[in-house]
Amino acid sequence: MATDPRNQSLIETHRQVLNVLANAPRGRDVNALLTLGFKLETMADLVQSGLATIQVETVEERGSKIEFACVRITDAGWRSLEGLTARRWSPRRPERR
Repeated sequence: MATDPRNQSLIETHRQVLNVLANAPRGRDVNALLTLGFKLETMADLVQSGLATIQVETVEERGSKIEFACVRITDAGWRSLEGLTARRWSPRRPERR
């Protein structure tokens, strides 16, 4: 069960990953986050605490199937970002239609 994000203090790297995910409406590929310098342990921490999810997706191109893991911010992750002090920049959650 995920813990309440308001009771958590985000460490800087967790906040940075959440900010990257907040700016990616469809999420980010795990490999892209690794390329940006984030660690698997950081992503696992966010998933374990309920602030992000990972879903394996499949894309077919030219007869080949490619699977990749996509990381997305959760509602709890959005609430966690919104709870930060006003001194820090926090992206707005996109409106759902």
